[in-house]
Amino acid sequence: MDIKPQNVLDYHGDNAIFMVWNLKKDLDVKDCFKRISKLVINLNNSADNRFPDSGASCVMGIGYDAWLRLNLPAPLPKELENFMPIVGEKHTAVASKGDLHFHIRGIGSSMCYDMAHALSDVLGTVASSTEEIHGFRYWDARSILGFVDGTENPHEQERAIFGLVGNDDPVYKGGSYLFVQKYIHDLNAFEKLSTEEQERVIGRYKMNDIEMPDNIKPSNSHIALTNVGDEFKIIRDNMPFGNISTNEMGTYFIAYASTFSTVKKMLNNMFIGSPKGNHDRLLDFSTPKTGTLFFVPTFDMLDDFSSS
Repeated sequence: MDIKPQNVLDYHGDNAIFMVWNLKKDLDVKDCFKRISKLVINLNNSADNRFPDSGASCVMGIGYDAWLRLNLPAPLPKELENFMPIVGEKHTAVASKGDLHFHIRGIGSSMCYDMAHALSDVLGTVASSTEEIHGFRYWDARSILGFVDGTENPHEQERAIFGLVGNDDPVYKGGSYLFVQKYIHDLNAFEKLSTEEQERVIGRYKMNDIEMPDNIKPSNSHIALTNVGDEFKIIRDNMPFGNISTNEMGTYFIAYASTFSTVKKMLNNMFIGSPKGNHDRLLDFSTPKTGTLFFVPTFDMLDDFSSS
């Protein structure tokens, strides 16, 4: 039978809900996990059947501690670990706990809401929701900073190559490493910059989304430091979010990758610098509040989890 990955290769819709849940201590959570594994399968099947053009899907990732607590298969996926903070001279990629992560998306918000509600009904007695972010598509896929986000994403066949585990870890082939960070932006400071200076921070022209030539693009620009080579790519499904009254405007960074080492290389470049000290200037306006690594098993594995 063909391996059935979860919907990590989908192109995201106009709406998304990101949820992080932590399992409560001193409770038997295994039966609930069986139910939630089956529910994720059912939610996706239902969306495909009822609203095939809605772009609705739900992807579940599992953290390192939860994998051990739930006695899931050993050995673990080769690069699944607890994310450790990356400390640079000026900025730090913080680490935060997360047992389960749900990435819900769709063209409309109704299906996203219903999926989140169904998941919460099952998890509510055995886990605590520590993060819930409602993302939205901002104009032509721009971040809240005004620049197009995800331009370097792989497309077509390359999405599977860079987004899914391959033959180097055959037990987990078709799975994916999922890394997330919630960033809060200092929009007031960023918007005080001229458009030309904003472009130097990003490394891309704002209006037409064209990358600056190498002889013009600053070495500490976001694009210069996160582009680690054509052979190392990730699938970004970032979404902006915002609360006008509290001025909490940000980006939920979400990356699916065949290896976590690729993501880690990008993070090291951003926070430590390449060379050391040449950190990503975007971090002067963007503060990470979370940072967690998960593994996304295939639908086949979820089916096994639900019945074992």
